[in-house]
Amino acid sequence: MHALIDSSPFDPCPAPFNLAAYVLAQAEAAPEKSALQIVSPTGAERWSYGALARAVRGIGSGFLDAGLKPGERVLLRLGNTVDFPLAFLGAIAAGLVPVPTSSQLTADEITAMAAQITPAAVVAAEGIALPGGDRPVITSEALRRWRDNPPCDWAMGSPDRLAYLIFTSGTSGNPRAVMHAHRAVWARRMMWQGWYGLTSRDRLMHAGAFNWTYTLGTGLMDPWASGGTALIPDSSVTPAQLALLLKRFDVTIFAAAPGVYRQMLRAPMAPMPHLRHGLSAGEKLPDQTREAWTQATGTPIYEALGMSEVSTYISASPTHPAPAGTSGYPQRGRKVAVLGEDGQPVPRGEAGVMAVGRDDPGLFLGYWGQEDETAAKFRGEWFLTGDTVSMDEDGAIRYLGRDDDMMNAGGFRVSPLEVEKAMNAHPGIVESAAIEARVSETTTILALYYVPGADAPDDASLIAHAEAHLARYKQPRRFIAIDALPKGANNKINRRALRQGYPAP
Repeated sequence: MHALIDSSPFDPCPAPFNLAAYVLAQAEAAPEKSALQIVSPTGAERWSYGALARAVRGIGSGFLDAGLKPGERVLLRLGNTVDFPLAFLGAIAAGLVPVPTSSQLTADEITAMAAQITPAAVVAAEGIALPGGDRPVITSEALRRWRDNPPCDWAMGSPDRLAYLIFTSGTSGNPRAVMHAHRAVWARRMMWQGWYGLTSRDRLMHAGAFNWTYTLGTGLMDPWASGGTALIPDSSVTPAQLALLLKRFDVTIFAAAPGVYRQMLRAPMAPMPHLRHGLSAGEKLPDQTREAWTQATGTPIYEALGMSEVSTYISASPTHPAPAGTSGYPQRGRKVAVLGEDGQPVPRGEAGVMAVGRDDPGLFLGYWGQEDETAAKFRGEWFLTGDTVSMDEDGAIRYLGRDDDMMNAGGFRVSPLEVEKAMNAHPGIVESAAIEARVSETTTILALYYVPGADAPDDASLIAHAEAHLARYKQPRRFIAIDALPKGANNKINRRALRQGYPAP
């Protein structure tokens, strides 16, 4: 049997459509129902569906009153506050194209990104790096005033039109802006039962910051679209306090990256009588972490495999748990295959490249301004994910690794070329190679091998340089001097050899 599963097509997205109107449709049916709680050990900030929709549409009016036009890009430079999802949905409500970005990015990094997408305006909170150039800046204070504006009309249109951009690291070393259509949020319905087991009665807490796209989708938009309640920890909450919040606020589903689960398990776990299960994505969940969580809480963790271009599409779920050693099954409504070098599905049990049908409603529209790189990701009827996997006889997917050298830093995909480009600018480095290095059975870090110049730098100098030029999650945590980097016959750096030889002598 070949490694191909086709349960498509998924229910078609309604038309006309607006992502923000769909996500907040509950505001019409049950305006007083609890939509969002920002929780801490001392209490919670609460938002009803009606209040959310009023704030989003008021902000949409503010964007239009400021002279922005439908289709223009709006760069979001906001911190871990409710302003982030309000601005994101407010822009989409008015027909603009928001571009959420990490607040950790440096001025150099965000300037390069802005040059790609030419935003018409930047929405920024105080203290967060801004791109260079002369662009209008909308402050977070202005956003808060706009919440009380008269509501904008929902900008309805084709579900296939561009809704938002998400930057992801590319194998070229330069971040790429992934274009997502309005229909992408409709396609997320495949995750409701394929991964979450989500209903309108659920209270889903996501441990991530507002300005992380994993939080934006799994932690906010999906609970709201289903009519449930989203809970986000206040920025002051520590991992050790999360278990208490899960108990105190009657959380039924908990979502986090594997690193958060590991940190929580270091502290005593309060009983969580309402919790049914946890969700994990962003990086591979170690078996030890999964087993320790289940032993401590009596609940399972369901894992998902995905990427920015299509979100999650392989997952375990309460009704379809994953066999040991696998990531789960293709969600119902998906068409997936494991392809060989000839572009055809391989027999089940053999390794190949994971591919998703190019008609998948959650699949991206392409990379902004990069037609050649977009085309290179497709082969015939398939989008190539770059993940090497195999498919069991029953359809379960076993993740085997990447077919490139992309690194994972706490759930963020990072290109080694991007890190190396920044670090090679240090006057004491001749050349360098960044790798994701395993330091324990459950933990990896970013490490940098480098060839020092005549004036060999010390670690303090390298750390300071990294802090000045790279977002925190991209900064190497270990620096290793080496006489020469291993190279292949084509003179390319052999990062696999470095990974296999880590730590260096």
